[in-house]
Amino acid sequence: MSIKIKPLGDNVLVQVRKQEKTTESGIVLPDTASDEKPQIGEVIACGDDEKIKVTAGDKIIFAKYGGTEVKVSDEEYLILKAEDILGKIEE
Repeated sequence: MSIKIKPLGDNVLVQVRKQEKTTESGIVLPDTASDEKPQIGEVIACGDDEKIKVTAGDKIIFAKYGGTEVKVSDEEYLILKAEDILGKIEE
């Protein structure tokens, strides 16, 4: 059974992008060694409010302590308000 999450209103479902850090000597530090919360993620689904300016698949930057963390089937997601999205990353 697969579970799908559909955000409502002006909420956006984001999968947080894990960011590895490397020291100057080349040692890769895991996420757990950092005090910083990641601020980059990929939009998975959007609510139906017209003030949402992103779509599924967009890479975004969001407020550091915004949103609600949700864990479904060993995957971690973040549900954000549209106002917590600071920008879209264009590659």
